[in-house]
Amino acid sequence: MIRIASPEHLESAQRREFWLFMLFALVLLGAGIGLRDSWPSDEPRYLLAAKQMVESGDWLFPHRGHELYSDKPPMLFWLQAAAYELVRNWRVAFLLPSLLAGLLTLGLTWDLGRRFWNHRAGLYAAIGVLFTFHFMYQVKRAQIDPLVMAWITLANWGLLLHFLRGPNWRAYWLGCFAAGLGVISKGVGVLALLMFVPYLFALLRGWQGVTRASNSTLRWLGGALAFVAPILLWAGAVLLVAHARGTPEYMTYVDDLFFHQTAGRYAGSWSHPQPFWYYVPVLLLNWFPLSLAYFSVAPRWRRDLAAGDARILLPLAWSLLVIVFFSVAHGKRDVYLMPVLPMVALAIAPYLVDIVNARWLRNAAFALALMGGVVIAGIGLFGLFGHSAATERFIHQRELDEVAHQIWGMIAAIGVAFVASAAWFRARRGVQALLGGIGALWLIVSLWAYPLLNDSSSAAGIMRHAREVAGPDTEIGLVAWKEQNLLMAVGPVREFGFNLTWDKQYADAVRWQAEAPARRRIFILEDAMGECVDKSKAIHVGHANRREWWMAGADALVRGCVPASRSDEDAADGAGP
Repeated sequence: MIRIASPEHLESAQRREFWLFMLFALVLLGAGIGLRDSWPSDEPRYLLAAKQMVESGDWLFPHRGHELYSDKPPMLFWLQAAAYELVRNWRVAFLLPSLLAGLLTLGLTWDLGRRFWNHRAGLYAAIGVLFTFHFMYQVKRAQIDPLVMAWITLANWGLLLHFLRGPNWRAYWLGCFAAGLGVISKGVGVLALLMFVPYLFALLRGWQGVTRASNSTLRWLGGALAFVAPILLWAGAVLLVAHARGTPEYMTYVDDLFFHQTAGRYAGSWSHPQPFWYYVPVLLLNWFPLSLAYFSVAPRWRRDLAAGDARILLPLAWSLLVIVFFSVAHGKRDVYLMPVLPMVALAIAPYLVDIVNARWLRNAAFALALMGGVVIAGIGLFGLFGHSAATERFIHQRELDEVAHQIWGMIAAIGVAFVASAAWFRARRGVQALLGGIGALWLIVSLWAYPLLNDSSSAAGIMRHAREVAGPDTEIGLVAWKEQNLLMAVGPVREFGFNLTWDKQYADAVRWQAEAPARRRIFILEDAMGECVDKSKAIHVGHANRREWWMAGADALVRGCVPASRSDEDAADGAGP
């Protein structure tokens, strides 16, 4: 007897399937939280600003040490500080905003796919986003970009519902408001409003399914008000308080934040110079394995665009506009395209079920899982039992000698996980085999690598050792320091400014130490010492983040010596593993 499921039963089963997926995403994205500290280059900087907000009570003006920090708007710092107030643990709190942003992005991607096509299309699109290497890597870090991705995806959600399933004025206003939140997260939240361009094109050309709400001028203008509301609220508070405090430091902060870092950064693009085609390999490699669908989806896009399907046009055209926008700029980073990923996945969504079941894709995914696993396992086993100058140099440069066998064992385990997934699912379920291997990779890295690499990738180990060298009551002065040094310092410390050149920091530190030489030591970067520190009388604290650090007492300083003038921008930025 054939049983036909009722619509109510199908809806209940679909909700259950969605929430099981979200639980799985929570486990995969949340694995490793609490097992590591913040890693350079950006994580310690942002966490330091959040921590100083909590300690000082000044949540309006971020600080880096005693200096104002104007490089970024404060949204991420606020969320990290708020998370700490809830959980009271910085190791957990600093990663929570990215985790929640990732989950929100996945939920919105599913919801758009479900509304425009069906539950299965939305679920496959969300799965495609989750397993993309770019998404997983960035959401498991404490960066601003996952947060920007979530706000822009929420903005696109509201705009698309209004443009294609409207009129839905509440969704439209929410979308515009979310774009404003994106602006006070990084400045580029305004890019969500580019969705108006393909919408107006489709409206004028009479494409199917496009909302027509021409007699609602005030409601349309309400979107503009919703967009500027969070920006004006924050910017107005900053301007009023900065003017009330009236010091040159605050005036400089306002000028740098609103003009140099925001308005001037795109036009000047003074960092990360890349060629125009920089994003091509990002779309192909960083977005693997979703990028495997490009070949099959291109003719389907052409067919449905020719038929006037605005559900494909709007997310796809918006993605292209954003890619062109960032490609024109001189400075480029792969993370700039994170908000584009959910929209590309949405444009692929109606075809993913067929593409996943295609024989060529099943076989290709299975081969990648199997051969990739064999290669990765081989690398791990060679590191365990072979002898190579290259592998030994790799381990030594990162100060991983004591855990080398565990590192190579972990790599071998990742390879075995890929092979095991391929053996379990076999070629007829090759896509599942590949996704199973990728999921195992991220779980192993999160639960195994994080604790192993933490001391060498963060400043936790070097700052603990610095305290051991200096003694429990000695005050340590930081020279040529990075954010992670101040953030993870143990016991009493003093810093002399971050933006000052190293020679000025050194001169201030020498004067400070001379006031109480028996109770003060200088913790200094080797590159900043020049000939002014006698290494035979100083103590080598260790190597961390590709930098050498020393501890110098007054007797180790060369009198009258001033090191060459350099700043941190002249040196390579401290990095993770």
